[in-house]
Amino acid sequence: MAEQTVRWGILATGGIAAAFTADLVDLPDAEVVAVASRRQESADAFAERFGIPRAYGDWSALAEDGDIDVVYVATPHAAHREAAGLCLEAGRHVLCEKAFTLNAREAAELVALAKARGSFLMEAMWMYCNPLVRRLKALVDDGAVGEVRHVQADFGLAGPFPPSHRLRDPAQGGGALLDLGVYPVSFAQLLLGEPSDVTARAMLSAEGVDLQTGALLSWDSGALASVHCSIVGGTATAASVTGSAGRIDVPGGFFFPERFVLHRDGRDPEEFTADPADGPRNSLRHEAAEVMRALRAGETESPLVPLEGTLAVMRTLDAIRDRVGVRYPGEASAGEKSAGGATAGEAPELTPA
Repeated sequence: MAEQTVRWGILATGGIAAAFTADLVDLPDAEVVAVASRRQESADAFAERFGIPRAYGDWSALAEDGDIDVVYVATPHAAHREAAGLCLEAGRHVLCEKAFTLNAREAAELVALAKARGSFLMEAMWMYCNPLVRRLKALVDDGAVGEVRHVQADFGLAGPFPPSHRLRDPAQGGGALLDLGVYPVSFAQLLLGEPSDVTARAMLSAEGVDLQTGALLSWDSGALASVHCSIVGGTATAASVTGSAGRIDVPGGFFFPERFVLHRDGRDPEEFTADPADGPRNSLRHEAAEVMRALRAGETESPLVPLEGTLAVMRTLDAIRDRVGVRYPGEASAGEKSAGGATAGEAPELTPA
């Protein structure tokens, strides 16, 4: 029996929007009915490319389209609060790209708005929906490596990116941390939850964004996580999870892995590989399928990408930026307080380094 068709709107027309739409159109019972851009010609070209019936030259028209069940927000993260907020206000469900927002205050505002409207909201953290990553988490949760002692993850691009590039532009939330560092931080918090303490160092650009950042996260259990991101050096994008009784190594592409190896004390290594039946490793269809499953079930958030987990990651990213001195235009001054009672850009429960 066919599932109920879920009707999608696509907000933005950049590379990630194209990649997501290409995977979405191949999903049974998913229908892309509209796309919006701030430029009509961009929306028209995108619609023609993917056979989308309606193209809008402004975001509000998409948000108000009553034929849309859920909107995928794929703008740069500096615009996520505005774009996702428009859609939630109009009664649409929303899947919003990562980093979820510029800061935890904006993230909390979106979550509060979704809850007030009774709407579904999810961060597009496709790593959390990846079948092999889910298998890794299940093994860790089941005690395969004992008590987790240390998590390591890195994500760096070689560049170089000119000052005009969005990754160098403070107005677009530029820098390595929000674009790339969200993955290592999210990987660590998938396994350990929100850290109790954060220390960090960064190399900043002349524009004031982070070119590379390293952070040490710690938990009351004694567990540590070493995370690194860069837009000035390509890294292995590797990860590892070390526990009291073993270790898991993800040799590359940890956020969409091809394989990982479990080393248990006293046993031969076990290799786990991606199932070809799950589709290409870089497929975004797993997160789309999770959104559709949740909508059909009447859920307002996904258990795979819970909103509190998204908020916790944003608090950690805020804390890292606070430690290294990155603040974006329009953010509250150091003396202003966010909705959670902390100074904007800080996580109230984290001890300053």
